[in-house]
Amino acid sequence: MMQLARDDIVATRTDAEIYGSVLDLDDRDIVELGCGAAAHTRAIATGGRDRRVTAFEVDRVQHESNLARNDLPNVTFRYGGAERIELPDASADVVMMFKSLHHVPLTELDAALGEIARILRPGGVLYVSEPIFAGDFNEVIRLFHDEQAVRAAAFAALSRAVERGRFELVDEIFFLSPVHFEDFADFEQRIIRATHTEHRLDDVTLARVKRAFEPHQGPGGADFLAPMRVDLLRKPRG
Repeated sequence: MMQLARDDIVATRTDAEIYGSVLDLDDRDIVELGCGAAAHTRAIATGGRDRRVTAFEVDRVQHESNLARNDLPNVTFRYGGAERIELPDASADVVMMFKSLHHVPLTELDAALGEIARILRPGGVLYVSEPIFAGDFNEVIRLFHDEQAVRAAAFAALSRAVERGRFELVDEIFFLSPVHFEDFADFEQRIIRATHTEHRLDDVTLARVKRAFEPHQGPGGADFLAPMRVDLLRKPRG
């Protein structure tokens, strides 16, 4: 039985620690959907042996920045969203999504999971890491960008895909992910001014967000523990 959230999460881990323990990525064709600034892409591509990575991003500004990278020879950066993946059938061993499934348009979620199933080889694995709508970091974000509905919709789409036999549930992993900012200016640059989502905050809202952020600021910066859920799914072999 899949769970949207849990309130008893205690383990502090990173996505890299989790996928490093549950996935064999060496000598694999790996697709990352919604790669953003390619931090996960870099870690995946350089963390093992003979990893062939295709990383998609739907934000054109970020995609153009990714194309300028010249130090990841085993990575191909492509423009596009999960609902239309321009790759052949059964061409990937692993598909990975980090905080990106809930950014797929709600009307396209089922289509996106169908596309993922199409490009995965039988027995291939889908790794989906999604934020849980809870915690101090979420309370700051929701002041200007409330994602409760879209995160629930993304989870519902995953559940439907399992119920309909498109995927088999391998595991669900709940953890607390460390999030660090140097200061509020760093938070504003990385979160509020992110190019993948247009946030227009008036002065009153921006001041509210800053007041909510400041109690977490210390001499070494601001640190949060964001609750997360990984859904590990497999495409059936038969």
